[in-house]
Amino acid sequence: MEVVLASASPRRLELLKQVGIQARVCPANFAEEAGKADAANQVVLHNALGKCRAVAAQVGDAVPVVAADTVVVVDDDILGKPADAQAAAAMLTRLSGRAHQVLTGVAVRFAGKELAQVCATKVFFRHLTQAEIAAYVACGEPLDKAGAYGIQGQGALLVEKIEGCYNNVVGLPLTMLYSMLKEVGASMSQ
Repeated sequence: MEVVLASASPRRLELLKQVGIQARVCPANFAEEAGKADAANQVVLHNALGKCRAVAAQVGDAVPVVAADTVVVVDDDILGKPADAQAAAAMLTRLSGRAHQVLTGVAVRFAGKELAQVCATKVFFRHLTQAEIAAYVACGEPLDKAGAYGIQGQGALLVEKIEGCYNNVVGLPLTMLYSMLKEVGASMSQ
């Protein structure tokens, strides 16, 4: 199957390849909304739909267009990508020893049909020392990831356990996406 991926995320591209989906990368020219944590579901849905529609307007929908938006929610705040190393360290300090939610909005458009859904995963961090946080930030991995960590990399050492979809934490809930593609009439045999 081939899709158009409305994202420049190498992690999302790798996840699609992992399950045999070939993707043509076409990042969306869309200004993402930040919003408040109490409306985080609406924020990720809005952003995923906006990206999906922007790319579909460019390339059409003869091939499925897939877009996603992932955020980390803790307390009453949405944690996006950190602005710098100091912001990354502050986010990781805040997540240390606690649970948070990772929300991904996924939008699919194909042959005149459009779907959008949200996947939620609860992630539990172990207690982190300031030295561990500093070392992780110094490796550079946290700087381009929501919540300042990547569970698929060195950030795996920060996570004690998860409840829900692992791939959602990476950035694209594959099982949910597969169901959505089937629902809009795209099949793995295409």
